[in-house]
Amino acid sequence: MVSLMALWAPIVLSAVIVFIASSLMHTVLKYHHAEIRKLQDEDKVMATLREAGAQRGVYVFPYCKGGKEMKSPEMIEKYKQGPIGFLTIYPSGPPAMGKFMGLWFGYCLILSFFVAYLAAHTIAPGANYRAVFRVVGTAAFLAYGLGQLSNGIWKGQPWSGVIKEVVDGLIYGLLTAGTFGWLWPR
Repeated sequence: MVSLMALWAPIVLSAVIVFIASSLMHTVLKYHHAEIRKLQDEDKVMATLREAGAQRGVYVFPYCKGGKEMKSPEMIEKYKQGPIGFLTIYPSGPPAMGKFMGLWFGYCLILSFFVAYLAAHTIAPGANYRAVFRVVGTAAFLAYGLGQLSNGIWKGQPWSGVIKEVVDGLIYGLLTAGTFGWLWPR
């Protein structure tokens, strides 16, 4: 078994590498921008949400409490008329990009820590690059990539965007695997 202390370098470095790669992928390549659209008459929609007192949180519309209400003629009509969706409201004010970036880096560190924990208990010291790459890459891809599929299933996000997120997760998983394979204790 490998000590987690022996894996501090790949934990930190893989988080840094994923953070930099994701920043470049979102700011330079910008292929996710096609998934985000502007509402028609945005000002009217925003004014309506302010008047309705919408606070930070996740909203679903049309809203119903459960199975019986979902099957009622009134709800069925609302579903037919549409739109149907989820709405996430952030606190008012400019986007807190510094906070979001810090939280993302923290997530990358936590993910790398748990990948290291798994690897430390399943891969022997001195294991070859490919053995480390296989286990670490699979674990990192599960966390970064496959978890995104639920957004297409349950939140109705367009599959084109979900697939892009899965591909991003694959890239992050490969970068994490490469870092651990390179720095694995010999």
